[in-house]
Amino acid sequence: MELAYYSDYAVRLVNSEQPARGKDTLTSVEAVRELFGANQSAARRATDADVTRFRSVRARLRSVFAAADQGDEALAVDLLNSLLLEFPVSPQISGHDFRDDDGRPLWHMHLADHPSNATAGYAAIAAMGLAFHLTEYGVDRLGLCQAPPCRNAYLDTSTNRSRRYCSDRCATRANVAAYRARKRLEADRSDSTGLADDRAQRASANGER
Repeated sequence: MELAYYSDYAVRLVNSEQPARGKDTLTSVEAVRELFGANQSAARRATDADVTRFRSVRARLRSVFAAADQGDEALAVDLLNSLLLEFPVSPQISGHDFRDDDGRPLWHMHLADHPSNATAGYAAIAAMGLAFHLTEYGVDRLGLCQAPPCRNAYLDTSTNRSRRYCSDRCATRANVAAYRARKRLEADRSDSTGLADDRAQRASANGER
């Protein structure tokens, strides 16, 4: 499994809540299990008690993205380091389920967790994946969507570090809103200019009498 894949664990968990919209999908053990994706063996460890624990980890991961989004690199790193210390993993070389043309394993790094509960296992993988992404690409590659009221977390993988939105949908919505705002401003300026011209014409006409 590619290490970059693990960073998606953090994004999925953070985006299970949209605070500005008052939405939270993390309300049951089934919702917790869905966050594990294909890792069904780990998902089966989840219990009702993990719902509250997952929400706590989610808030801490969102704080990492928020600090990065605000340009506070030191805070983002400190917050992430605290998660890494609390939820450690053991890197291992793995070749399971992968074979090349000659039948040999395709060796890759795998993060083996030894959790006391489902939350600890998920948090360990999410924090380590995010740490790999941060150190490989930079803190400014962690962001929160700039299309209000979304604020979903995203990982910027663009070549020019230009990503500002979590999805094409949010980018389109923001661009449409900006276009309409410009049109309103142009219309207001045009109206103001027209009123000024009318006043000037009336003043000139009064002066000629």
